[in-house]
Amino acid sequence: ESEVFEITDFTTASEWERFIARVEEVLHDWKLTGFQQTQPLTKGELSTAVWEEKQENITFADFTFVLSGHFIQKENEEKREGSSRVPTCYQDLMSIENDFPSRAHCLTRWYGLRNFLVVSPAPNMDDVMTESRANVVLSSVSIALNNTACFIPVFVQIHQRWRRFYCGTCECAGARTAYQMVHLKHIPSQYSHLSGLLEIFKSKLACPLNSLPPVSVAVRFTYMLQEWAHYSWPQQPPDLDSLSEGEVGLTEIGQLPFGACEDPVSELHLSVTWPSLSEEMIVDTNVYSDLDPQQAPHWSVRIRMTESPQCLLGDYLREFVKVCKRLESTDQLLGASLLEDDLEMDMSQALDRLTEPVAYKMPSIGRVVTKATSKLNMKPEDAPIPSDLLNKILLYLFPDAKAEDTSATQSEEATGGATTPELFKQFKSSPPTSLTYRLSVCMCIINYSRGLRAVAHLWQEFVLEMRYRLENNVLIPDLEAGGPDMGSSLLHQKLQMLNCCIERKRGREVQLAESLAAGEKVLHDYALAKQHAANPSTSDDEEDEFFECDEDEAKSPGVTPEDTAFSDAHTHQADGRSRTLDDMRLLYVDEPLYVPITQDPSPMTEDMLEEHAEVLAKLGTTSEGAHLRARMQSACLLSDMEAFKAANPGCSMGDFVRWYSPRDWVQAEGLDEEGNVTVKGQLSQRMQIPGNMWVEVWQSAKPVPARRQRRLFDDTKEAEKVLHWLSAMKPADVALRLMPMLLHAAVSKVKGQDEVNLAPISQSVAQMTSRATKVLRSPRIDVRLLQELVQRVAQLEIAVTRAQSLTTKLMAEKQDVQIEYSQLQQFVAAALEQPEIPIIGAARAPLGVIIHRLFMTSQKPAYLLPEEGAEDEGDKSSKPPAFPAAVGREYILRTHVPRPSPWSQATPQRMYCVLMDDEFRLAGAFSCDTTFQ
Repeated sequence: ESEVFEITDFTTASEWERFIARVEEVLHDWKLTGFQQTQPLTKGELSTAVWEEKQENITFADFTFVLSGHFIQKENEEKREGSSRVPTCYQDLMSIENDFPSRAHCLTRWYGLRNFLVVSPAPNMDDVMTESRANVVLSSVSIALNNTACFIPVFVQIHQRWRRFYCGTCECAGARTAYQMVHLKHIPSQYSHLSGLLEIFKSKLACPLNSLPPVSVAVRFTYMLQEWAHYSWPQQPPDLDSLSEGEVGLTEIGQLPFGACEDPVSELHLSVTWPSLSEEMIVDTNVYSDLDPQQAPHWSVRIRMTESPQCLLGDYLREFVKVCKRLESTDQLLGASLLEDDLEMDMSQALDRLTEPVAYKMPSIGRVVTKATSKLNMKPEDAPIPSDLLNKILLYLFPDAKAEDTSATQSEEATGGATTPELFKQFKSSPPTSLTYRLSVCMCIINYSRGLRAVAHLWQEFVLEMRYRLENNVLIPDLEAGGPDMGSSLLHQKLQMLNCCIERKRGREVQLAESLAAGEKVLHDYALAKQHAANPSTSDDEEDEFFECDEDEAKSPGVTPEDTAFSDAHTHQADGRSRTLDDMRLLYVDEPLYVPITQDPSPMTEDMLEEHAEVLAKLGTTSEGAHLRARMQSACLLSDMEAFKAANPGCSMGDFVRWYSPRDWVQAEGLDEEGNVTVKGQLSQRMQIPGNMWVEVWQSAKPVPARRQRRLFDDTKEAEKVLHWLSAMKPADVALRLMPMLLHAAVSKVKGQDEVNLAPISQSVAQMTSRATKVLRSPRIDVRLLQELVQRVAQLEIAVTRAQSLTTKLMAEKQDVQIEYSQLQQFVAAALEQPEIPIIGAARAPLGVIIHRLFMTSQKPAYLLPEEGAEDEGDKSSKPPAFPAAVGREYILRTHVPRPSPWSQATPQRMYCVLMDDEFRLAGAFSCDTTFQ
């Protein structure tokens, strides 16, 4: 056997080389190679600029890194005029215009960089815990930077990720910058002030003291206010149980709650800044400090809000939207709704009541069984809503049941005192004063406090109330008169339709009672006449009296129009006249033309219109279908023709057309026998077409007044349809139908509570309203879109509550401060949108005075001081300082020195320091000359 030798191919790329090649490939793809001339950053640009981030995965052996790039978008670079030969990273290190940015990446805050790269372990990889591994990665990236002439700083993340610990490098032409970091949990005592930090900085530079220029220092101290004095929080949700204990009003029933259950403003951070100081000008040691916050030239405030505070309105709406997804029916939640024993007992008495004498008021079937349908098959203690609370809710919904009408007051309570009628049409809901509007608010409150069974309970009681009102001819309160309004919600239209039925029923029963009374009088007079005839008077002078019953009055009210109409239109008596039509006269009879009393058109809801249109569309386009469609649409025309014939004996179709459709009566000039010009009228061409529907209907029409015609609108049938539609609804259907009104009430509540009237909140309300208009006017409302709208309302509630809380705190310290309310509004609006708000004028500004007072007031309890003006003048030892101890101190030290040798080129040096109770961090950027070492 021949020997086998292992051959090593040294031309094959190693893992290290492949890693470098991959980094170079990414740098070329991102176009980061070569020197790019830029201008220094403008003031505050790092906080306001739009940042762009790119990411690529790179592999080193079996370990995956993420190479991410952070850049200010190029639009900002193109706005600058001119260029500079100074490398961008060096410009950023020494720029004092962007110290302590309010919103930026941590590396941008520590080093002031506008462009940089970060190499970090992939999310599924372990942390880089050893410095040797970090140095290997960093040196490999440095080689890639040199090979591609990339002058952007690169950082490698090491240690635990929560520490945000980075080491980095930047290769420039003839210079190199090392980014180093120190991170401790506690502050070393010798480095707790500026003097100790300067020692670290100078020792790191390793330059002779006689050749070291003065160090420029930027300082920022941050003070935190957490304890708010004189403010009581939180507020508690409404307690409906208190309503059953006593008369406490109806506020909890008819008004949506609003506000946070905890203070939405948690902290106020005041940052005082000295932007540029020389180390020779200030002293800051553990014994004495020249850094007085009230003397700082720059003040800025950051308001820290409570994350996702619990807010009542948002919680109530979210719980109610959940009902829209439930599948249970009312019977499943409550069981049988009728007591069989009571039903049988009442039904057994129905015939007895129907056979009462005529002198008593005729009852209806519905009134007989009303008591049976008003009882639930459950014990009082098992009812979801206690009887006392239920009675108060029903009195609120139906204020006409009380002696005094309080509907106007309750409507204001339901909207929080701010009515927004324009939202009614936009949201397709109902007016703020309507019953439907109040019902939506009550349902939302009942659902939050009592649950889904209470919603089913209240809805069933509402439906029973609707039936009771129909059967007893009691109009439903707070609904607009007339037919259903197509611009309102379908539920509101159904209640309007039911009200129309009740009104028609009332009118019909009034006519029936009048007819019965007239008939009884005629019968009574006829009986007296017969009795008088049977017993004639002894006086010869007295004439016999004869009473004849009027044919029309003797007719039974249930006789059909066909039985009472005369066959000859020219011989019947005129009936059902309203008024004359101007000076017009009949064509063939010398009589005035009278406008008849006609039946009102049948009111319809939008679903009825859709159903009617669908039926007509299904008839097709054939001649038979068109004829049938025309016959279905001619019911109202036949009624009007019969009423016209009854009011105008001897009329013709031309007379009817002149009143009903004047455009179909064509007048033309002509010559008579004597040659005189005359004006003659005739039917239009479409009316003279053979088989014209108008002609057929006119020929079949009989002279019947409107009161004797068959009803176009069967109120009994339509009322039962509405009640069936209401009773068949599940709680989920009820909630979905009430959502337009509830969102209307919620937006009105937000507007009513926005006392500060901030522009950002107004803009958000307008955007939310526009979105809600599209969702709520859709034929089928999507529950997911409703959840999105509810979430927007909840966000608006949080914003308004935050504005209220912050305004209240500022106004409490406003005494004797000359500041306009508009300035406070601007500050509050900025606090809701901006991460940091500058105080122009610092401590001398009116806002600065108010903020200083807030800190002073918060410290009084700690020093056991009474209220201002009551402390002992002689005891000054317990007086609190102007500000508490700073929670954070930040320093930026800068200088230019030649490194690493005295003859090297002077390069920028920078060290950022932050000192906090639980953190001590030094982030240094130390540059050195690589040409003249």
